[in-house]
Amino acid sequence: MSSFKASAIWEIGQDEVFLDVRTPAEYERGHIPRALNLPLFSNEERAEVGTLYKQVNPEVAFLKGLEFAGAKMRWYVEEALRLAPAKKVRLHCWRGGQRSGSLAWLLRQAGFEVLTLEGGYKAYRQHILEKMAAPWHQLVILGGYTGSGKTGILQAIQSAGEYVVDLEALAHHKGSSFGALGEQPQPTIEQFENDLFEALRKIPAGARLWLEDESRSIGKVYLPDGFWQLMCQTPIIKIEVPLRRRVQQLVEGYAAYPKSDLIDAFTRLQKRLGGQHLKAAIEALDADDYGRAAEIALVYYDKAYQHSIDRKTRCPLILPHHVEEQSAEEIAAELIDLANSRISC
Repeated sequence: MSSFKASAIWEIGQDEVFLDVRTPAEYERGHIPRALNLPLFSNEERAEVGTLYKQVNPEVAFLKGLEFAGAKMRWYVEEALRLAPAKKVRLHCWRGGQRSGSLAWLLRQAGFEVLTLEGGYKAYRQHILEKMAAPWHQLVILGGYTGSGKTGILQAIQSAGEYVVDLEALAHHKGSSFGALGEQPQPTIEQFENDLFEALRKIPAGARLWLEDESRSIGKVYLPDGFWQLMCQTPIIKIEVPLRRRVQQLVEGYAAYPKSDLIDAFTRLQKRLGGQHLKAAIEALDADDYGRAAEIALVYYDKAYQHSIDRKTRCPLILPHHVEEQSAEEIAAELIDLANSRISC
C-alpha cells in the first residue's frame, strides 16, 4: 500500500511524521494540525509555475517546476531527515497530485517509508466538514447573558469529568466587541475549522459534549455550517445570573485592560449603542467607574443575546437555571444533574 484515505489520517503511528508539501502560504492558510511543512515550491515559485500553466502550456510549466525542484533535491532529503528521523512519513499536497507524488518518489529513493494521502488536503477538508455536520456527540449547550461566567462554569464541568470544547479558546476570541482583548491573533477560518475537528475527534462517539452558546461568528472566524446547524437544534441550559454578579464578573475580567482598548471596543458598538450610551460609557471609563460602563454594555448585549435565542430553531427544550452566589463548581454540579435528569431530544 502506497496511499491512505482521509478517514485514516488519525491512525498515524507515533514514529510517523505527516508532511504537507504545499507552499508556506497554503500551509499558513490552513493545515492538518499534526502536519509539518516541507514545501516543494516556495510561494513565488508556485505562482510562477501556475502562471506558465495558464498562460503558456502545461509542458512549459512542468519544466519550470522541474528546474525549481531539481536544484533542491538534496535539501528535501536532508529536511525530511530532520523532521522525520525514523524515516517514516506520510505526504500530502492539495489534491494528491504531482507535488506529493514527486516528493514521495524522491524520499523512497532515499530509503524512507512513504504513504501519500488520496485526494490530498482537499479530501481531508471534505471529510472533516462532512463529519462535523453529523450528530456523533450528544451536545448540550450552555447559554446565558454576557457576564454570566459561562467559561468558568464550563471549565468546572470539564474538571468534573465531562467533555467540553472551548470554542472561544480555539477561536482566540471571546465573541464580542471586547473579545480580542488579551487574546492571540485569530486563526484563519480554515484553520479554526481544522482545529475544531481535531478537538471534536478526541471525544468518544456518543459521549455528552458541552459547548457554550455562540453566534455563528466568533470574532473573524465562523463555525462550520453543518456544525452550527447541529448547535441550533440542540437543548440549551440557560443560566440566569443576577445583574450585580454579571457586572462584577465583567469588571473583574476586563478592568485590567488598557482604558484606550476598552474605549475602542465601545466605539465599535456606536451604531448599536447609540451616541448617548457611547458618551456615557466613555465618561464612566474616564471616571474609573467600570461597573457603570459594564451596565451600559449589557443594555446592548442582553438584547442581542435574546434576539439570537429567538432566531434559532431548537429542539423545544430551553431549561432556565437560576444562579445566586454558588461557586462555579457548585453550578457545574447542578447543571450536570440537570442534564442527567432533563435533557433528551
